[in-house]
Amino acid sequence: MRFLLAVVSFGLAFVCAAVGIGQRTIWLGPNSHQEQFEVDASESYTLVDASVLAYLPGGQTLIARGEGEIFAAYGRTSDMVAWLADTSYNHVVIDTVDDQETIVSSVVEPTIVVEEPVTEESTDDAAAEETTGRNPAGSDLWIAEFSDTDSLIQTFNLPSDMSVLVVSDGTNPAPADISAKWALDNSTPMAGPLMVAGGVFALIGVILYILGIRHLRRKRGPRRRGLPPLPVTEPLSLADIEEAEGKGVISASPKKTERRALLVLPLVLVSSLALSGCSPDVWPQAGEQTPSPTPSPTVITPEDQKAPVLLESQATRILGLISEAAAAADATLDSTLAGERLTGPVLQARSVNYTLRAAIAEYPSPAAVPANWTILLPQAADTWPRSFLAIYKDDANTTVPPVIMMVTQEDPWSNYKLAYAGEMEASAVVPGLAPADIGATLVNPDNQFLMVAPQDLGAMYSDIIENGENSEFAPIYDLAGDQFRGQLLTKRQENLDKFNQTAAGTGEMTFSSEAGAEAPVALATLDSGAIVAVTMNDIETPRATNPDAVIRLGENPVLTTLTGVTEAPTGFQTTYTSQLFFYVPAQGSNEQIRLLGYSSSILKSEVLP
Repeated sequence: MRFLLAVVSFGLAFVCAAVGIGQRTIWLGPNSHQEQFEVDASESYTLVDASVLAYLPGGQTLIARGEGEIFAAYGRTSDMVAWLADTSYNHVVIDTVDDQETIVSSVVEPTIVVEEPVTEESTDDAAAEETTGRNPAGSDLWIAEFSDTDSLIQTFNLPSDMSVLVVSDGTNPAPADISAKWALDNSTPMAGPLMVAGGVFALIGVILYILGIRHLRRKRGPRRRGLPPLPVTEPLSLADIEEAEGKGVISASPKKTERRALLVLPLVLVSSLALSGCSPDVWPQAGEQTPSPTPSPTVITPEDQKAPVLLESQATRILGLISEAAAAADATLDSTLAGERLTGPVLQARSVNYTLRAAIAEYPSPAAVPANWTILLPQAADTWPRSFLAIYKDDANTTVPPVIMMVTQEDPWSNYKLAYAGEMEASAVVPGLAPADIGATLVNPDNQFLMVAPQDLGAMYSDIIENGENSEFAPIYDLAGDQFRGQLLTKRQENLDKFNQTAAGTGEMTFSSEAGAEAPVALATLDSGAIVAVTMNDIETPRATNPDAVIRLGENPVLTTLTGVTEAPTGFQTTYTSQLFFYVPAQGSNEQIRLLGYSSSILKSEVLP
């Protein structure tokens, strides 16, 4: 019976080990699947759609081969389609053919056509009508980009709303040899247990076999019928005993070497099988522990709200590029260079600053643009123009006030540019803002659900400047927390006192303020209010009241540089522009409009007609 059980154990050991080893060898499936894309080799751009990347689960590896530089970038599918809207491109998508999903490629024609007048000269030179390719490298729309020479292999793990763009340089045809490879799960979680079970059964079989041999020997041993008579004993000498031991006549008890070898054999077999199954792919994997969720503030997102226009990593990269461009332009006094990353009132202020610094050695440089952010509020949209709000606070240097910035992008082919920037009030309290991964809607300039529409905010604040507590808007505005108005009025009084010292009887100096010409930018807050960026101009006008009088600038190199003269019989008009950030509550709120941040600089000065 023991031999029968041993045979059965050996059989089970063989079957378990064979199946376990077979799962990792002859029956092991592929660890990846690769698909080749058939694309038009004449097109300069190839867009691999998000559905293609999600064709199989798991990470995706994109492989592109060609001659020369190969560039790839990924970003939101809607952003990439918008960037390619004015040109044709290969679009690799998933299509259903014969009730089966298949990867196909087609050429998409431009959806934006720029119409140009046809002339006789244009018909003589057809090449002149061809659109020059656009290099996608460095676009702010991309979340990340990669480049290599002759071949590019990049692994992604992109969500369903991300696509990949593959080009050479935007002018030459894109690589035609493009494929995608997906990692497949070919793990065999039962292979390890089966191989270990085979070793255990082999060990049991060996033990049963040894027990069977032992039992058989005991059963078939000699049967003693009686004791034979003892021979006559004779004395042995010590020499005879030593000689007998040397010849092996007198021996020790039977050795157990052979039995131990039989025991070692299955142990070695079990160890070998166990070690062969050490890979995690051959063992069942216990479910990963899910961390306990941490309660966070609930933010209700409207059903029709779009995704944020950028990710936090994009905002960090963009602000870094803006900061670098501004620093380079500040060092070289190059307004054209500044225009690559600055726009609107920020660019106007820096252009005037460069003019003054070129003529006045001691004129101060503009404030540096932060290269990072502490609070980020991107617009949630899939159209253009786009904006995002960033606030930076240097925790390492508490003497530097926080900086608030509004950055805009005009169209898919333009860079994000800094449009508004200012230092925050010491007492400024930032209202509740949506998380960066949700974003905020852009508030229209004529929005009537705010306490004051963004387009009317500049005029409202001008009235506050001029009339203070007597303004009709005083009840809804926080005058106590407005430091900028106090500084402006103090500066006005100082300039007036200085003017009256020499021209009290022959001239006059007047002041006025008005809303700036730049369009406001407003992003919604969580309480249905908005943070609004606007401009306001403060105008200072010294003029002669005596026909024989002349208004002299005196020791004022700033106005002399801007006007090109030192005196004028009529007078001068100098405009200072201020970039202002307000929090505007919703209609019916108990809060007041308050100033969050500001910056001010001279815009222009001219001789009165």
